[in-house]
Amino acid sequence: MKFAEFTAGRVIVLGPVSLTEAQMLAFARQWDPQWFHTDPARAEQDRWGGLIASGWQTCALAMKLVVDNVLTGSESFGSPGLDYVKWLAPVRAGDALTLTITVQNARRSQSRADLGIVKWRWELRNQRGETAVDLVANSLFDLASA
Repeated sequence: MKFAEFTAGRVIVLGPVSLTEAQMLAFARQWDPQWFHTDPARAEQDRWGGLIASGWQTCALAMKLVVDNVLTGSESFGSPGLDYVKWLAPVRAGDALTLTITVQNARRSQSRADLGIVKWRWELRNQRGETAVDLVANSLFDLASA
């Protein structure tokens, strides 16, 4: 999508997508080696009742959906960061995850006419409608290249 297509209130729905246990274990062992992400037997016996994906992996999964379906071919060149990120429900192997994006606003920078800024909320939900990840991201667009 091009910057001009981002308008306040626009809703974009992507997915579903899922993770396998092998993908969850591989990610966690490399990047977030906490026992509830890496030890299925121990996780089964504790509070989560089984292995759960790293929150960082679920954010990466959402990012991949956005890059593949929204940002590829756009003027996007980065982000100054997130307003917040919340992990509200665990993600398990085989969950069907759908990302709902709501554009909160899209504007030109007041200080740089060649810079567009999009603030958008991403909500990644499982097949039961439970929100696994809720975040608000800010993305930068190079309008000089438009």
